[in-house]
Amino acid sequence: MSGKRPRNRLDILDPAPSDPSEALLTSTQPPTDRDWWRQAVVYQIYPRSFADSNGDGMGDLQGIISRVPYLTSLGIDAVWLSPFYPSALADGGYDVDDYRNVDPRLGTLEDFDVLVSALHDAGIKLIVDIVPNHTSDRHEWFTEALAADKGAPARDRYIFREGDGEEPPSDWDSVFGGSAWAQVEDGQWYLHLFAAEQPDLNWEHPEVRADFLQTLRFWSDRGVDGFRVDVAHALVKNLSEPFPSKTTLPRQSESNGAHPLWDQDGVHEIYREWRTVLNEYDPPRSAVAEAFVPAARRARYASADGLGQAFNFDLLQADFEYAKFRQVIEDNLALAEQNGSSSTWVFSNHDVVRHATRYGLPKDPSGSWQDGKAWLLSNGTEPTVDVELGLRRARAATLLMLALPGSAYLYQGEELGLQEVGELPAANLQDPAYFRSKGAEKGRDGCRVPIPWTVGGLSFGFGSGGSHLVQPKWFGGYSVEAQEGDPESTLSLYRKALAVRRGLQTGNSLTWVEGGDDVLHFIRPGGWQSITNFGAAPIELPEAAVVLSSGPLEGDKLPSATTAWLI
Repeated sequence: MSGKRPRNRLDILDPAPSDPSEALLTSTQPPTDRDWWRQAVVYQIYPRSFADSNGDGMGDLQGIISRVPYLTSLGIDAVWLSPFYPSALADGGYDVDDYRNVDPRLGTLEDFDVLVSALHDAGIKLIVDIVPNHTSDRHEWFTEALAADKGAPARDRYIFREGDGEEPPSDWDSVFGGSAWAQVEDGQWYLHLFAAEQPDLNWEHPEVRADFLQTLRFWSDRGVDGFRVDVAHALVKNLSEPFPSKTTLPRQSESNGAHPLWDQDGVHEIYREWRTVLNEYDPPRSAVAEAFVPAARRARYASADGLGQAFNFDLLQADFEYAKFRQVIEDNLALAEQNGSSSTWVFSNHDVVRHATRYGLPKDPSGSWQDGKAWLLSNGTEPTVDVELGLRRARAATLLMLALPGSAYLYQGEELGLQEVGELPAANLQDPAYFRSKGAEKGRDGCRVPIPWTVGGLSFGFGSGGSHLVQPKWFGGYSVEAQEGDPESTLSLYRKALAVRRGLQTGNSLTWVEGGDDVLHFIRPGGWQSITNFGAAPIELPEAAVVLSSGPLEGDKLPSATTAWLI
């Protein structure tokens, strides 16, 4: 015999009273209600693709309500609800007709109130999306602007400018492709950084500022616990003329406030006003910024007098490699400590190829991050996805993420190990990125396909009818039903991990343990250890009890692309 103490896998859901590690499993330090967001696990629901209660092929609020028991069993702390507002769906709901109502295809305000109550009764907070950079072109303000004459006050809420005849005011490009300007009948042009159906608001206008404060209060009064702020870095723009050519503009990721359209310093005055409103509530409403800015400037969005937290997409944009993960974690924890916030961690959301698929793609020959866009253009055929490797890496990465201090954001379906749908037919595509780029990008529909609940059925349990985006035949094998009774399934792993995390969560810090170039090992307060093997060969585990691992161990060794938690 080796003489080593056996590493017993603990029954983490019902630890025996005699277990020597019971004290660690039960001695939690739950955050105060004011600080619930600092280390929360937040589950993003794309409402049109989660659960359909009436069989029309589109998910709705009643469908979400029916699945609250599932969310409870998962063990999440909060739901982030993507836009549910009235919309023509020119951009998946991010073209908002009315910020203080529910799309009738998804339900009513009364349904929303029931959802809030159901989640709160289950101990789950609710974060809603707010889209302040642009309205839809069907918003009452924009229809009023189009009906008004040039120079009329109604147009001042948006950004209208004169062009040069049939040429737009500048050569700026939309994020979705094509010109960032659209011409109206009287010859003027309006700015839209995204789709033409999403005219940008003029945040210098006092009515715009006042109206969004009213919106924050409207949803907060209905019990919403926080807000996810879409494109938070775009509200303030430097529109001094003459407009610079796009060839002279700095890269957005390096502009440090010098780009006329992104990350202008004046945006923080707006968020200070928002924070004043959010702090009127007890507990204060949380907020998290989607801000694609350099890490050093992201801290300003997460400041205590601003939104309080900002998305960190650095892990999402990193390949499965030790050095990249280590650097991202160190840098972002340092930034969070500097501004008194907490970091956020995310691998998948409604805008990117699912990470179980990305991690199964071969490394990009150029050495850049493998985002999966080229694979999508081949309809998911080239290069071939190593599904087994991708899922093994995704499980390891998620278990590592859930051990980190800060909040973790999960995207619906990732708890099933769901793969990206790359084979969507062109006739079924909905994303404006596909149409405005004229097919140069396939878009984001592949991660928005309604998730599977059952092994079979017309829409795999999504609803009694079909689904607005085509589900592939292989979906049933990833369904909740297929995984429910399997203790080794990805769904079981997520449930166990969230239960253990809740028990072990303590201070918002970690200590690194050096263990070679391929081993990411850290200790959280209370003795909770996380070890991830990024190398090719199995590694020895330290003398401690294994609580959970993302895949089977090889005796006392941690295999490649596997994470283990120990105490």
